[in-house]
Amino acid sequence: MGSDNNLATDMKTETANERQISASQFGKDFVWGTATASYQIEGAWNLDGKGESIWDHFTHHTRRVKNRATGDVACDFYHRYESDIELMHRMKIPASRFSISWPRLIPDGTGAVNQKGLDFYNRVIDKCLKEYINPWVTCYHWDLPQKLQEKGGWANRDILGWFEEYVALCAKQFGDRAKNWMVFNEPVSFIHGGYLAGVGAPGKIGFRNFYPAVHYATLCQGVGGRALKALVKDGNIGTTYSCMPVDPLNDSAGSIDAARRYDALLNRIFIEPTLGMGYPVDALPALRKLEKYFKPEDEKNIVHDFDFIGLQNYTRLVIKPLFFIPVVRGIPVKPGRFGNDVTEMNWEVYPEGIYKIIRQFAQYSQIKKFYITENGAAFKDEVVNGEVNDYKRIQYLKDYLAQVLRAKNDGIDIGGYFVWSFMDNFEWAEGYRPRFGLVHVDYDTQKRTVKDSGKWFSRFLNS
Repeated sequence: MGSDNNLATDMKTETANERQISASQFGKDFVWGTATASYQIEGAWNLDGKGESIWDHFTHHTRRVKNRATGDVACDFYHRYESDIELMHRMKIPASRFSISWPRLIPDGTGAVNQKGLDFYNRVIDKCLKEYINPWVTCYHWDLPQKLQEKGGWANRDILGWFEEYVALCAKQFGDRAKNWMVFNEPVSFIHGGYLAGVGAPGKIGFRNFYPAVHYATLCQGVGGRALKALVKDGNIGTTYSCMPVDPLNDSAGSIDAARRYDALLNRIFIEPTLGMGYPVDALPALRKLEKYFKPEDEKNIVHDFDFIGLQNYTRLVIKPLFFIPVVRGIPVKPGRFGNDVTEMNWEVYPEGIYKIIRQFAQYSQIKKFYITENGAAFKDEVVNGEVNDYKRIQYLKDYLAQVLRAKNDGIDIGGYFVWSFMDNFEWAEGYRPRFGLVHVDYDTQKRTVKDSGKWFSRFLNS
């Protein structure tokens, strides 16, 4: 099922240009890995007792995903996990960040546990350890049980209890072997996309859904963090944020104000309450409406002292003022305007952005340590004569890694870096067109082909 016959030979080939940056420069304890997510790779959407997720429902019942794509099969990792993890081992990748599917463990979201779901993730973790790959586990990467969404999902305060029950189950079942945990993957993405803009599951639109979902998800960061800390002995517990530098188009007051608003909405909204700073109402006064959903103990319970924060960066935003746009009073400038390359996701390639956002988050003195838990790029990849020459991705990774090293050399405590993604997968509302993987997946045959970027990353890690 894998096409990597020439991998060992290719890993020995190295150009002078590639030697300009090496893994050793980051230190011997630096963690290197790749990242994936349950809904994006597993498939087996209704097998072995798994319940329906909001993304199952969203892809089956709306037309908001390109080409009506679904994750019903995806990369079929549910059946191919052994060979995929073995391929990861042959590529000499030391750590795998993956997520657990809530409805695969608890089909209705609360109550009865699905033993076959537990068995699957036990096998995945055991296989990783057998292949000398360190598992880094994300509790929630967007696949909420549909049964809970029918009760309001993240906009229902009862999610605090539901989520604690689920996280505690994960910790008790897998925490004896998996020691590195993340509560969330990118709350800004699943709350903004799912409960404000409607571009992702569950497809809700409007601020009446958004405000309660923001507050309850922020509270759940603390709920999940405390549960993991209590139940995973010697655990390394964090959570992750999608973040990007937000620049004003020019030095006009309107541009600067709009950029501050976007920065608050995208970068500050979930981290600052967790650090005890409250919501960023200074830059985004509309967030005062969150006060409606507060209860007396929330201000205390929302705070949690994580062992690390995961930063996930791909690009930047440049904002121009547009005063009739509610709340944010501006819109992003088209990314192609600045002369830089643009990825298949229509994101500007801007390596300095990852340095800027690390520096921005490093201003929070409460954060102990950072990991780059996602970074990567989607380009138009094709298999030609059994090879994928994705030189643009190789250059992207080199350039972004150089900026991570720059930040680390500044004295910022950065403990690791995970490429998004190990293999091509279902890319949410964009379907299967964008390919982020170091490994190419033929979705018709499920054949795996290690791309040139995967071979480069193997050489880089073992240089």
